[in-house]
Amino acid sequence: MNSEFRKDYIHNRWVIIAPKRSRRPHDVEKTQRTKAVNKKDCVFCPGKIDKNNVVLETVTLGQKPWAIKVIKNKYPSVSTDNPKAYGQQEVVVETPNHQKEIEELPIKTIAEIFKVYARRTQTISKDKKIDYILTFKNSGGAAGASLQHSHSQIFATEMVPPRMQEKTLKIKEYHQKTGRCIYCDIIKKEKKGPRHVFEDDNMVAFCPWAPMHNYEIWLMPKRHVDNITLLNDDEIKSLAEMLKKILKKINKLGLPYNYYFHQVISDTHQHLYLKIKPRGSVWASVEIGAGFIINPVSPEEAAKFYRGK
Repeated sequence: MNSEFRKDYIHNRWVIIAPKRSRRPHDVEKTQRTKAVNKKDCVFCPGKIDKNNVVLETVTLGQKPWAIKVIKNKYPSVSTDNPKAYGQQEVVVETPNHQKEIEELPIKTIAEIFKVYARRTQTISKDKKIDYILTFKNSGGAAGASLQHSHSQIFATEMVPPRMQEKTLKIKEYHQKTGRCIYCDIIKKEKKGPRHVFEDDNMVAFCPWAPMHNYEIWLMPKRHVDNITLLNDDEIKSLAEMLKKILKKINKLGLPYNYYFHQVISDTHQHLYLKIKPRGSVWASVEIGAGFIINPVSPEEAAKFYRGK
């Protein structure tokens, strides 16, 4: 396959799909995801977390000492006592086990993590100053994780990022022109194409047309749902099952990854998605200088990988 320019579904952002780039020689070691090891001073382990952090929620699921804890971020970039950078930041500690990764947890626990995201989103949304909520997970140092113990975060602020403002505008323009949701149309198209990975009655997984990252994959509810607080139990279970399956695949690649989803509270016409972005390549001068993102793994090949056994 020769290189090809591809434009994002919505944003004015271009990607160069360049499969031949994967064959270029390397003598610099790539940073990969590493397995967590025991660490006596881990602040997220039982016995440490309650002493050092403000606990916002504890989920037991019938296990000891607990299954999931939500705590205030001790080193926030935004806070409610800072009018120059107003917001909230929370950490969701996904397991008391320092060795476990999220894909190793039971489906029931992963589903409960999503329910925790929903409950915390509802609570944060009560702050009328907050208009943007980002829920995300960084796994591996190259993906921005600073602590090995499995956790995710919720970042909320009064400022809506310009990129999200642009997306909201584009979605509204599409709806005014067609009477339809652009993401609902994307789902219909990708379900029939070579980037489709799998689906069930509730969710669909596919690799996007113009991915920014190697093996990028999106999970979306088939039902038009604005945000995570509106998902029903069956949809959450489907989301948990798909996430577990996909992360196990990414783990075989040994890659760090990020996953995330957004909500603009003042915009109730969004379509929820969970984007998973493995970090298999480092952006260099073309990406930073020209703004063209070079991806050596086509989404069609990535989809084949995810569909394989």
